[in-house]
Amino acid sequence: MAGDRALHDVDWSTLPVPEDDGAARHLPGRALPDLELAATSGAAINLARLAGRTVVFAYPMTGTPGRALPDGWDAIPGARGCTPHACAFRDLHQDLSRAGAAFVFGFSTHTESEQREAAGRLHLPFALLSDASLSLTRALDLPAMEVGGKTMIKRLALIVRDGAIEHVFYPVFPPDRNAGDVLAWLKAHPA
Repeated sequence: MAGDRALHDVDWSTLPVPEDDGAARHLPGRALPDLELAATSGAAINLARLAGRTVVFAYPMTGTPGRALPDGWDAIPGARGCTPHACAFRDLHQDLSRAGAAFVFGFSTHTESEQREAAGRLHLPFALLSDASLSLTRALDLPAMEVGGKTMIKRLALIVRDGAIEHVFYPVFPPDRNAGDVLAWLKAHPA
């Protein structure tokens, strides 16, 4: 449990704050591509075909207890905090649903098996989506970074309505507050 606690207990004041580099400005109003992503529920999810509002929060990677984070991880603005990010959406999941989110998904370039491990360990009431092939990341030209030879999505959250991006939260910092920000936006913009 000590390793798991280290993934949750983060002093945000010691980490570099990500700046808005403009890499998500093109996303509002954009239609999602017609493609399927593997979900931890075992289903294939096509975000473009979901009716109503869908919340999709993207993160670079979830830490695994007992496995070291990539070298220099804490020095990358916005990289640290994936576990608190996902757990905040877990904790506010019912409130997000009541505020109009028909679906909530977490999203990263992790493999399906890595996503399943994280979803089970964190007891998430929603599915995590895998874009290990980078199909959605490339189709939407999502903000990304290279770490240790792997492409990772920069942290952001999307409000999708009937297959089109309605609102974008980017950059996201601190990550554990993003779910609350999304909830406040949904309440202020009822469908």
